[in-house]
Amino acid sequence: QVQLVESGGDLVQAGGSLRLSCAASGTIFSINRVNWYRQAPGKQRELVASINSGGSTNYADSVKGRFTISRDNVKKTAYLQMNSLKSEDTGVYSCNADVHRTYSDYVSERYQRLWGQGTKVTVAV
Repeated sequence: QVQLVESGGDLVQAGGSLRLSCAASGTIFSINRVNWYRQAPGKQRELVASINSGGSTNYADSVKGRFTISRDNVKKTAYLQMNSLKSEDTGVYSCNADVHRTYSDYVSERYQRLWGQGTKVTVAV
């Protein structure tokens, strides 16, 4: 009964900014890693950014310095702030997360890996 829902995708001009949200709902004990992916038309899905439970982040080289991933553990939401957008940033952005449903799951390191449905970002050329 847990799920992730992305929002914030839009049509923007090159150089603009967007902030994507990845909200978790349902009964969750804790969330470990959260990842943002994107898939451009006709291309493979690409890992864009990740953040672990302690706040450590990683970014694809193509977005370093432009994108920032963050999380709000109270709201159970992760964000992807995207600045200086380029046409090559166009694609469907989706998040996934490794979720501990219960304390027992947390102790035993049992994860449920959730995927959102994606939100479309289009950067005008």
